[in-house]
Amino acid sequence: MTEGLEFVRDGEIARLTFARPEKMNAITHGMWSAIAEIVTEVEADRGLTALVITGAGANFSAGADISEFRDLRSSAEGAATYDKAVHAAVAALSGMRKPSIAMIQGNCIGGGCQVAVACDFRFAEEGSRFGITPAKLGIVYDFISTRQLVSLVGPAHARYFLLSGQLVDSARAREIGLVNDVVAGGTLEAFTLDFAATLNSRSQTSIRGMNRIIEKIQSGQSESDQEIEQIRADAIHGADYAEGVAAFLERRKAAFTYR
Repeated sequence: MTEGLEFVRDGEIARLTFARPEKMNAITHGMWSAIAEIVTEVEADRGLTALVITGAGANFSAGADISEFRDLRSSAEGAATYDKAVHAAVAALSGMRKPSIAMIQGNCIGGGCQVAVACDFRFAEEGSRFGITPAKLGIVYDFISTRQLVSLVGPAHARYFLLSGQLVDSARAREIGLVNDVVAGGTLEAFTLDFAATLNSRSQTSIRGMNRIIEKIQSGQSESDQEIEQIRADAIHGADYAEGVAAFLERRKAAFTYR
C-alpha cells in the first residue's frame, strides 16, 4: 500500500484512510496516484458494496501536500503531470457505481474537500471545517471538480469557496448542501457505518444503475440514451426486481442476492 494510505476491508465495506495525522493527512502525489487503482479494486471486488473514505486522527485532510509543489509543480509540465494524478483520482471516485462515503472530522480543506465532493455522500462531525483554497495559491480549479462543486452547492456558494478561499463550519456546510448530515462528536463512525449497512441492504442493481444515471446527468446529459435504457431493461429482467416485488407482496424484508 502507498505510504500515507491505509486500505482495509470490514465485511462488505471497504475503508480508505488518509494516514498522515502528523501532517493533518495532507495528500501527497503518491497518494493521489494510488486512489484510482484502489477504486478499481473496490469496484471489481464482488464482496464489497461501498467505500468509506476518512482520515486518521483529528482531521479528514488539510489538502494537497504543498511542500511538494516546489519540486513537482515548478514547471508547466510538472503541474500537468501532478494534475493528471489528481484528475484520475477525482474521476475514479465520481465514476464509481458502488456508493462512496466521505466520513469527515476536523479539517476538510483544499484537496481533502475535493475528494469529499467527489464522493456520493458526506457525513461530518460537529466542529469540522471546510474550504477550497486555489485562490490562495494562484491555482485555477480543474473543470470536473468545479462542475461537481457547482452541482452540489450551486454557483453562488461555489464562487464563495473558490474565489475567497474562506472556511466554513459544519453547520454552514450542512445548510448549503455541502454535506448530507452533521452528527455529534463521538458518533460519526457509528452513524456512517449504519448508513453503509442500509445501502448494503438495498438492491445493488438499483444502486449501481441509478448511480450511473446520476453521473450522466451531472455531466450535462439531458435525455435518456441506449445505455440508460439497457440499464433499466436489465434491472426489470434481473433477480433483484423479482425478489423486491415478491418481498413487498409477501410483507417481508427483501433478500437481494446480486453483488
